[in-house]
Amino acid sequence: MLLSIQERLKDLRVERGLTLEQLAEQTNLSKSALGSYEADDFKDISHYALIKLARFYGVTTDYLLGLSEMKRHPNADLADLRLSNGMIDLLKSGRVDNALLCELAAHPDFIKLMADLEIYVNGTAVKQVQGANAIVDAMSATIVKQHNPDISDPQLRQLIAAHIDDDSFCRYIIQQDINGIALDLRETHRGDFFSVPEDNPLKGLLQAADEAASPHGDPEKVSLVFICKRLRLNYGKLSGEDKAALKRLAGKSDLLKNPIPQRGRK
Repeated sequence: MLLSIQERLKDLRVERGLTLEQLAEQTNLSKSALGSYEADDFKDISHYALIKLARFYGVTTDYLLGLSEMKRHPNADLADLRLSNGMIDLLKSGRVDNALLCELAAHPDFIKLMADLEIYVNGTAVKQVQGANAIVDAMSATIVKQHNPDISDPQLRQLIAAHIDDDSFCRYIIQQDINGIALDLRETHRGDFFSVPEDNPLKGLLQAADEAASPHGDPEKVSLVFICKRLRLNYGKLSGEDKAALKRLAGKSDLLKNPIPQRGRK
């Protein structure tokens, strides 16, 4: 959800730990003006104040105005970011939530995830695990040679159990990294989930479906009402001409031909 100008200005001030009085002293802008910029009934902000606050907070004016989510680095060179053509195409495609992707990459544990992923991809982790396994195998071989224990011997079983599946272990570590980040992001956005509005259309659709299944209901009328609810139209306020036109169009649908579900029949 995009933040308003008021919300952006207030968030930036709170991030600095400043009161309106302190902000006024440091920017030479009046406290009343600064307060009005953060108020719900915000109307306008002067160009002078906009530029002044953008420079003070170290953000772009486009960010303050809600024209961009980029706080800083408005003219960053893509070459410096080392983004591949495929990554740029993906970011521009709209197929992923770029804002959420940025939150993922900015998470404190993302660097650890990338480090674990890197050593898994380049084989470093696998070699380290294999080295540890080699030590365990050598100890097992020594014990077997010196003491010839039974396969059920507890100490020998412990050594066998200590042998690590290198690939599974590395992928487990990476999965733990991802799980931790995902949980944090979900908690961050938990307040973004709103309750279902009272005019939820699903309630009306279910009611129409129940009426359609009723033996005393008029299947044709109920079907038309159902269609109106899907289109967010008030069937009761339609004129006779509108209802006739709707009926002609609906007649081309299978809904009117068989409005009541015939479960179990073909």
